[in-house]
Amino acid sequence: MKKFLKIFAILLVAALVYLRITIYPQLDLISGFSAKSVASGHFLDNRSLKTIQQGDNDIEKIDWATNEINDAEQFVTSKVYGLKERKAIYREGLGATLINDDFDVSKQYKVPKRTKTINNLPFPYGNLEPKDTIFSNIDYAKLNAAVENAFDKKVEKNKRTRSIIVIYKDKIIAEKYADGFNKNSRILGWSMTKSITGTLFGILQKQGKIDIKKPAPIDEWKNDEREKITLNDLLHMNSGLEWEEKYDKICDATKMLFIEEDMAKSQINKPLVGKPNNKWNYSSGTTNLLSGILRKQFKTHQEYLDFWYSNLLDKIGMNSAIVETDMAGNFVGSSYGWATTRDWAKFGLLYLHKGNWNGEQIFDESWAKYVSTPTNTSNGNYGAQFWLNAGGRFPNVPKDMFYASGFQGQMVAIFPSNEIVIVRMGLKEDPEFDFDGLLSGVVSSLTAKNAK
Repeated sequence: MKKFLKIFAILLVAALVYLRITIYPQLDLISGFSAKSVASGHFLDNRSLKTIQQGDNDIEKIDWATNEINDAEQFVTSKVYGLKERKAIYREGLGATLINDDFDVSKQYKVPKRTKTINNLPFPYGNLEPKDTIFSNIDYAKLNAAVENAFDKKVEKNKRTRSIIVIYKDKIIAEKYADGFNKNSRILGWSMTKSITGTLFGILQKQGKIDIKKPAPIDEWKNDEREKITLNDLLHMNSGLEWEEKYDKICDATKMLFIEEDMAKSQINKPLVGKPNNKWNYSSGTTNLLSGILRKQFKTHQEYLDFWYSNLLDKIGMNSAIVETDMAGNFVGSSYGWATTRDWAKFGLLYLHKGNWNGEQIFDESWAKYVSTPTNTSNGNYGAQFWLNAGGRFPNVPKDMFYASGFQGQMVAIFPSNEIVIVRMGLKEDPEFDFDGLLSGVVSSLTAKNAK
């Protein structure tokens, strides 16, 4: 008996040491993710706690968290087995922000000034419902089957698609939502937000206010070999800087999103591990650094906040869109953009039309070519804050397709040669979700009758 107790005690101690080393450090991230997710989903899209916990937070380890919503004061607290409580606050105009104990919740803050164009035009250029249009070159049975097949049947949780919209020649030809979602539901785009952030540089370049070929304006880099890193390198994720992006562990990306106060600084102190323009490495830290660089282009914080909306999001009628900020007031340009499915489609249409929005050129036509041209060392998979199919990732999909992509399978896919935009929002990504089947099925429904 004594021998048994001794062995048991040794095993217990070993188990506790293991948990302390491997699990305990993750609790901050788990409760942080949970608090931020619940606050955003509840206050931005009116989702219930149950809906969020069974959907957005139905992720390994994240489901360990216990969450409480305070509607009166608009915040959420989350704990993991009573440990590591984290808090996320909601502020109208800025969305939800994960805060620490040092954050002054009573301090006044600035919010973006929003404008909404009122006209009598149908979607996508106005506020009216889209006009029904029948195209003779579309096999609608095949189209609808491709879309329908992307959704789970009753009680299944395999594909977990929340919404799909297909736009052809500026007309909605297919649109479907899972139970609990509709055309007014705001959905998080995760890293699709990177494509929004990158677009702002194209707009500034058209306005003659920035030159992406010049070195990045980072004081910390001026006296070492990093001084050669250009904005072009950063936009291409090809800076050569060290960065780890693994969402299932403690890494640079998760510490930035769920621990740090100023996400624009996360990449700055990283050393070079390769030569600029010769080592492609996907990095959310790079995009948040770009957001910080954007902030430096304006004299005031208010101008920075307004620019994202006045020059892009509200300009193209993405009035549901909101990009959330960090504790330092930076837009989290890597990850925290929300919009309805229809508004995400408008973003795709802007690129389909090479920056022209109903007659107004938002960015130069050359910018659309720039973002969709493969960057060096990416094997044809990445451009400038956009993913590409040039390398044939989706073998049955046209290679000129490029797309904004986000965690858990968010996608805005642009098909220049087919005049199509496809948006899919959900909770499963490639290869668990068959993007090749969805995209190729939609495209073939148009080419089935020699669509041009």
